[in-house]
Amino acid sequence: MLLDLLAEGLVPWNVWAIVAYTLIVTHITIVSVTVFLHRHSAHRALELHPALAHFFRFWLWITTGMGTKEWTAIHRKHHATCETAEDPHSPQVMGLGKIFWKGVEMYRLAGTPETLARYGAGSPDDWVERNLYSKHTWLGIILMATTNVLLFGGIGITIWAIQMVWIPLFAAGVINGIGHFWGYRNYECGDAARNILPWGILIGGEELHNNHHTYPNSAKLSSKPWEFDIGWFWIRLFETFGLARVRSKGPVARRVEGKASLDLDTAWAILNDRFRVMSRYAEQVITPSVRTEYGKADAATRRVLRRARKALARESSIVTQRQQSTIDYVVKASHELRLIYEHRLALNEVWAKRANAEELLSGLRAWCVKAEQSGIHALQEFVTELKTYAMPAPRTA
Repeated sequence: MLLDLLAEGLVPWNVWAIVAYTLIVTHITIVSVTVFLHRHSAHRALELHPALAHFFRFWLWITTGMGTKEWTAIHRKHHATCETAEDPHSPQVMGLGKIFWKGVEMYRLAGTPETLARYGAGSPDDWVERNLYSKHTWLGIILMATTNVLLFGGIGITIWAIQMVWIPLFAAGVINGIGHFWGYRNYECGDAARNILPWGILIGGEELHNNHHTYPNSAKLSSKPWEFDIGWFWIRLFETFGLARVRSKGPVARRVEGKASLDLDTAWAILNDRFRVMSRYAEQVITPSVRTEYGKADAATRRVLRRARKALARESSIVTQRQQSTIDYVVKASHELRLIYEHRLALNEVWAKRANAEELLSGLRAWCVKAEQSGIHALQEFVTELKTYAMPAPRTA
């Protein structure tokens, strides 16, 4: 009887039943990581009902053996030290191969007492955490393996093995590795984070990594209309049932039609949403200017101009040697491209050097005057748009 149970399990199954079960349990794990560990625990972007939060803690204990405090602390350190020698898992520093294949090992090495003490504040510290989840990490994993075998027999071991590699592969390997190496960027944040795909189910929305590093305290990771964050879908569903409350969706600025002057409200709105402002600069100023120059250039210059749009918009601290060569070439070849590049750098300096609100406003006004006097139509149009920015209107009761 016992041998039959171990061979066949309690549940009659076929291939499709096994596939469905595996996808469901691994998806619950991804949701636990992205909603609970990442957006709730590490970034405090949302609050969760205690019952739901504890379910996630239990599920992660049986499917990954990860402790909430350890994951939270290491992730916060990653943001604080991103792309430096102190970063626990930067492929830019350690190499993509090392992070992709040894990401879990990097996590274990980073989980020092000093890291946990410095970055792990606010993590669960109740009796269950101290005496079960953190103390007996392998007990939960054994419980999951036993459950799978009881349900499906011998094939349950295969299902369990897939569960065990799911997070190391997708979270440690794909997100921490590829997400800082390949992909597209909506915003020029100060590190190499990239969006891997505009949509995804297997990674729970975490593939929108550039969006997250730009606005780390946002509970919503999608930004563009074509991007889909399934983690946000679950958060909204939990909200519907009173199990979650979103605290932040990132900085928001509004546009006031007909507004034609820079004031303190405009200055704060631009500062608050500066990454989107610079994304608009790339779309409205850099891209059309590069296209114009491309139409006038010779064959050799055109080859360089194909790379110029991204290079001219790139955050200065992460410009590669090749990109810098592209920038040097095009600013010498084109007076207009030199001006729009210099204006982009100068606009970044306005908020980088701000000391108070009045200095911020004064710096923006001076920048706008120079941009309007540049004679470049795209720059002048951009200034007109900047003046329409304002902080969100207060909600009425």
